Amino acid sequence: MSITDLIPGLKGNGNRRAVDKVAELRDENRKLLTRQMAADDYFALLVQDRDEVHVAWQQEKKARLLLEDINCSLRSEADGWQELVDDLRAQLAPFLAAEANANRVDVPPMVRPIDGPEDQATGPIDVRELRERFASGPVVSLRHSPQAANPAHVPAWAVADEPATT
Repeated sequence: MSITDLIPGLKGNGNRRAVDKVAELRDENRKLLTRQMAADDYFALLVQDRDEVHVAWQQEKKARLLLEDINCSLRSEADGWQELVDDLRAQLAPFLAAEANANRVDVPPMVRPIDGPEDQATGPIDVRELRERFASGPVVSLRHSPQAANPAHVPAWAVADEPATT
């Protein structure tokens, strides 16, 4: 039994009672302490994650440096092998040329097969200078008709419509 139970005036009435207020403050204090413990736990997890990330970053940095060293050594080794290959190719070139000449296949032009379109015979190419070509007559393009090469030719689309006469 407490003093407030013995003296009814100290109990208070309604929502202004001291006992209720003390209980409310204790409940609020318990909630705040719970939140603080949760925040401490969360902060500890964040610090742990940060430390793990830092360790992983350091390991990655060491691995990257190691790979760069390996890459540099492999590149220098590859350059050495490439020089060796170039030397061997230079030594082998006369033998390859002699073998190609020894095993060549000569086909007379009249026996050459011309079945495929890539093997069709072509016409002579006009290699005269432009002045000589124009002096000999109009230059006929294979893409256009002979009329297009005629300087007097006027295309149909360039002719003005004549007015109708009645």
